[in-house]
Amino acid sequence: MEDFSLPQDALFLGFDSSTQSLKATVLDANLKIVTSEIVNFDSELPHYKTKDGVYRDPSINGRIVSPTLMWVEALDLLLQRLEKSNFDFGTIAAVSGSGQQHGSVYWKYGSSLKLSSLDPKKPLVGQLSDAFSTKESPIWMDSSTTEQCKAIEKAVGGAIELAKLTGSRAHERYTGPQIRRIFEKTPEVYRNTERISLVSSFMGSLFIGDYACIDQTDGAGMNLMDIEHRTWSKIALEATAIGLEDKLGELAPAHAVSGFISPYFVERFGFNKNCLVVHWTGDNPNSLAGLTLNSPGDLAISLGTSDTVFGISTRHQPSLDGHVFPNPVDTKSYMVMLVYKNGSLTREDIRNRYADKSWEVFNTFLQQTPPLNGGKIGFYYKEHEILPPLPGLYYSLGIFCSKLITIKFI
Repeated sequence: MEDFSLPQDALFLGFDSSTQSLKATVLDANLKIVTSEIVNFDSELPHYKTKDGVYRDPSINGRIVSPTLMWVEALDLLLQRLEKSNFDFGTIAAVSGSGQQHGSVYWKYGSSLKLSSLDPKKPLVGQLSDAFSTKESPIWMDSSTTEQCKAIEKAVGGAIELAKLTGSRAHERYTGPQIRRIFEKTPEVYRNTERISLVSSFMGSLFIGDYACIDQTDGAGMNLMDIEHRTWSKIALEATAIGLEDKLGELAPAHAVSGFISPYFVERFGFNKNCLVVHWTGDNPNSLAGLTLNSPGDLAISLGTSDTVFGISTRHQPSLDGHVFPNPVDTKSYMVMLVYKNGSLTREDIRNRYADKSWEVFNTFLQQTPPLNGGKIGFYYKEHEILPPLPGLYYSLGIFCSKLITIKFI
């Protein structure tokens, strides 16, 4: 590629494509925030009729998906808002972002041509309305693939063998079991699929006008990648679906350049034609990079829609409970992580039940309770929990406790 020396006033546009919203943040070279915008899916795109950014399928236990086009329309809306604020897109030197991990998008045959020939006079959402072989994307909250997880683990020699190979045992939310379920339950969707993207590579694809590679770090959250060699695992692929490698494309390092920004964005919004698109990756790996964890023993806690604990290791030590990914910024080390599904959504549910849907009221009640809560402990699982694997019910030591004690629990 050409020389990528940057002007002094260069800015950088980053996105966070999460479960409940899409956020854009512009930074300068000193990492100072220049501007930001956010689109909340439920309140600002109500015609998709999501709750917490998702659909919970009442007919299939544990099935949780999001409408793929909602993410596209959110990007349209976000960029329009920045444009209306008179933001100069021509100052952006590079674009990248993070996506909720494990979620998958199924591009219909012929969609690469759609991506490369978008009309800059029209929004994305209308032009991509028929680009997907299924309009619903399985996401990380889904727990409907227990049968597929067992089959994949059996095919590779057991759960610990799969963890050795890919970094994790088979988990219901992981993309491999999700793909196998589609392959088994809706084979016509699988047959009509030209490319399978993660949420991260899907969003990156929109920006380069072509199918973006899945990056090696987010790719480790699929039960499909050989984590030692950072290539697709033939054994795992064969255990998942026929002809899968062709639908996945190539893997790329998380920190690598995906390409130049699509002419669509140059003509519609005024981006510089030399603006780079760096591979998007998962939200948790990007959190590790953003917090600059760089030494074994460094540890961070992230309290989000799910709660995670992650750190750095120099060795890949397989576990049946945790997860291992390649470090997104250091090719010689690994990211290790524990995930708890019941994070902010469960906390918000308790807030809504006991504190009038107000964090101010919640905090007032919290301050009225003594430290250690009188020795009482509570466990709250609104959704099917990952660690430990338990169904979505509320548990507490001392059920029917007062609202103050319950708030202290959570």
